[in-house]
Amino acid sequence: MAGMATSTRGCCKIRGSGIRELLDNKHTVLFDCDGVIWNGDAAVRGAPEAVSLLKRHGKKVYFVTNNCTRPRATYATKFSRLGFTDVAEEEIFSSAYCSAAYLRDAELQEGGKVFVIGCQGLMEELREAGVPVVVEESDQRAGNIYDYPLDPDVRAVLVGYDDQFTFSKLAKACCYLQNPACLFLATDPDPWHPLRGGRITPGSGSLTAAVETASSRTATVIGKPSCFMFECIASQFGLDPARSLMVGDRLETDILFGAKCGLDTLLTLTGVSTMEEAQEHKDSQDPERKNLVPDYVIDTIADFIEAYKEEEEEQG
Repeated sequence: MAGMATSTRGCCKIRGSGIRELLDNKHTVLFDCDGVIWNGDAAVRGAPEAVSLLKRHGKKVYFVTNNCTRPRATYATKFSRLGFTDVAEEEIFSSAYCSAAYLRDAELQEGGKVFVIGCQGLMEELREAGVPVVVEESDQRAGNIYDYPLDPDVRAVLVGYDDQFTFSKLAKACCYLQNPACLFLATDPDPWHPLRGGRITPGSGSLTAAVETASSRTATVIGKPSCFMFECIASQFGLDPARSLMVGDRLETDILFGAKCGLDTLLTLTGVSTMEEAQEHKDSQDPERKNLVPDYVIDTIADFIEAYKEEEEEQG
C-alpha cells in the first residue's frame, strides 16, 4: 500500500490508507475550484461524490478560488448545476468576496470610493458589501490623459480580471495611485488561466503588473497565496490551521497559500501543475522554492472515494 501520510513537504504520492490517515487527522478541508473541483463547465469526475463523502464523515469543507469573475451566489448556482447537492453559498470564498470584505472593513475616509479594474462579478460583490465604487457611464477612449475625468473621492484602487482592460483604465489607476494614502489592492496574482483548445487568457496578475509598473506602487494581494483568504474564513468559522488541509492544483498559489498559512497541502494532478514540477521544487537548493512543494500528491480528489471504500470493506 503506497504512501502513508507521514512526510512533511515531501511531495509524497498517497492513496488508500495514506489518504484515510491524512483525512482522519483533519477537521477542515479547503478546496481550490478550477482544476480541482471542475475544469471549465465540467465537474472533475467523482468530485461531487468526494465532497459529499467528506461532509458525511464530519469534515468542514470550504472552497477558496482566485477567480473573481463571479459573485458567490453565481458560484453556488454552478456547484448545483454540476451535481454538487450540499454546497452552501457561505462555504464559498472567492478573491472577489474577500476583496469586498477587506475594503468593507478598511478605514476609507468618509465618502471614499474605490476605483475598480475588474468585471461585473467583482463589482457585484463590492456593492453587496456596501463598498462605494466609482461608476462610469463608459470607458473614455478618445483624447488623452488630460481629458480623462477623475473622481476626487477615490481612496482605493482594486485590480481584478478585466477582459475590457484599456489604456484609459491604466492611466486613471496610475493617477489615483499618485496619492500615497490611496490603497492599492489586487484580487489575486494569477498571471494567466487555461482555456479550451490549449489557449490561455491573461489573469488579474498580468493587469496588476501593468499598474504596478506604471505607478511605481506594489499592490496588496487579497487572494491566494495571501493569508488574508484563510483569515477571512477563520474569522467566521474558527479554523485551526493544524487540523486543516489545503487541496489545490497550482503550486505557486494553492500550495504556497497552504504552506504560508500553516496547513498541510495536497496537490491534485487534474489541473495546472505536474508531479515533475513539484519534484523540481523539492530537489532545488533554493530555500524559497521549498514552500512550493506539496506535502502530499494524489491523482484526483476522486481518490478520496476509493480510500473510504477500502475502509468500509475492511470494516465490513
